[in-house]
Amino acid sequence: MLDPDVSVSTVVRCPVDVVWAAIADPVRIAQWSPESSGVSVDPGPLATGARFGGANRNGLFRWSTSCVVVESAPGHAFAFDVTYLGFAVARWRYVVTTVDGGCSVEEQWWDRRGPMMKAVGIVGTGVVDRARHNEETMTATLAALRADLEADAEDGSL
Repeated sequence: MLDPDVSVSTVVRCPVDVVWAAIADPVRIAQWSPESSGVSVDPGPLATGARFGGANRNGLFRWSTSCVVVESAPGHAFAFDVTYLGFAVARWRYVVTTVDGGCSVEEQWWDRRGPMMKAVGIVGTGVVDRARHNEETMTATLAALRADLEADAEDGSL
């Protein structure tokens, strides 16, 4: 696969299995993402082939997507493809690796939209520069994930 269009990472002071279980649960990712307003799926890590719906927002803009899990490798990676009205939109992937003091979490995004979907995306989401916008929201998502998981580790709720 080609390199992602956008990739951001952070270090989380938690075990890889804990972090992987969190990123493989779209319900939790939606809680951390500034653009997601929810998902339609039961909580918990999803297996390859699982489907879920995503609800998103950007200011006054609102839209829904369909997603299918394309990779679910416990302790390593979780990825899903996003479509809108049957048209390819994006691939999202999270990779977790052990590092000193915890693990590195990398969030990756591939733009899979054709010219028509790029135009529809601008009108439907209010975002002109999707790569720049996603880099900002991905950075915020990983910061929230890190803060939440590290707080759970500190108070013993993990």
